[in-house]
Amino acid sequence: MKEIRIFAPATVANVACGFDVLGFCLDSVGDEMVVRQVAKKGIVITKSIGYDLPTEIENNVAGVAAQAFINDFDPDLGIEIEIYKNIKPGSGVGSSAASAAGVVVALNELLGKPYNKEQLTAFAMKGEAVASNCEHADNIAPAIYGGFTLVKSCKPVKILEIPTPSNLFAVIIHPQIEIKTADSRAVLPQEIPLSQAIEQWANVGSLIHALHTSDYGLIKESLHDVVIETHRSKLIPHYDAVKKAALKAGALGCSISGSGPSIFTLNKGKATALHVEHAMRNVYKKTGIEFETYISPINQNGIKVLNM
Repeated sequence: MKEIRIFAPATVANVACGFDVLGFCLDSVGDEMVVRQVAKKGIVITKSIGYDLPTEIENNVAGVAAQAFINDFDPDLGIEIEIYKNIKPGSGVGSSAASAAGVVVALNELLGKPYNKEQLTAFAMKGEAVASNCEHADNIAPAIYGGFTLVKSCKPVKILEIPTPSNLFAVIIHPQIEIKTADSRAVLPQEIPLSQAIEQWANVGSLIHALHTSDYGLIKESLHDVVIETHRSKLIPHYDAVKKAALKAGALGCSISGSGPSIFTLNKGKATALHVEHAMRNVYKKTGIEFETYISPINQNGIKVLNM
């Protein structure tokens, strides 16, 4: 096998209460990448189509992740990478994670699967750090594993796969503004009151139990963020109005996707998801801000090989 093409899906990180540890994988939007073997050693990004991204290896998240993989594996060959970018950088649905995770999964397939998923996550985190100034896996893990994931530890990497209720659908609204992950992290407090911490980890624990037991009522009770949302929501125009409309339309919960500006909801059933999407769209139609919406089941498989 000399060449592989993959689909690298968008993801939602934090899932309201699980800052930097929880994420889930989307099904309806993502990037494509082509990775091929060549004789000349080294890594070259030959194409980056869709958005104006750097092609220098050290400045591109896919390049840095690929370099981490190749430095460890040390194959006697070179690698060319083509990136077809459909996830807008700074959108809050794992654009950088899709590139970083996608390239290491493609390399692993191309070179005979020498690494497991936790090792691939560690390589991809090196690339993610280019975008966010820190290594974290809450978008990378669901892209690689699929479904819901919990990052138990980054050093060493330990990822837990969480069951997904069968009738769960996500709705995403993406205002066409950019919020850089590094900037969004800069507005967060370094310390929080103990009472907030207790409430937050109670929500995380109950959400994990709810996902295991398909308890939609408990999912609704658990999708509350008392630590991060109040700070980051100030960066997203009309956030409170969108959340109010989504909950009124029947969403189980509504919060910021990753670092924003995208906003996500989780919903029981596709019919409710369609109703919620309509309500969210109606808010932004009146603002003059361009936006896109997506309705997606939870992607259980993560990154997908399209051809070899």
